[in-house]
Amino acid sequence: RAERWFDAHEALEDEWRDAPESERDFLQGLVHVTVAWHHAANVNRQGAERQLEKAARRLGPYRPTHRDVDVARVLGQVEAAAARVAEGLLELLPVRI
Repeated sequence: RAERWFDAHEALEDEWRDAPESERDFLQGLVHVTVAWHHAANVNRQGAERQLEKAARRLGPYRPTHRDVDVARVLGQVEAAAARVAEGLLELLPVRI
């Protein structure tokens, strides 16, 4: 909630490294979400676009919920962000996981 995307990425990546195989895509998808918002905040349109695509691909199979995360809601935010980025708008609403 503090919009510290890089820190969120680091924390999720640490969990991803130690996760069982069955959880790795889910956690990697969340990592992609945080990295996408980090890129957008740093005006890196191409990086944000790539990370949003990866997030959608990895998180899709976990819809609607997984590990008490409303994955469908997160994916809705990813889709909205992707639409904004496609228009060249990098000011994204904070993602809520």
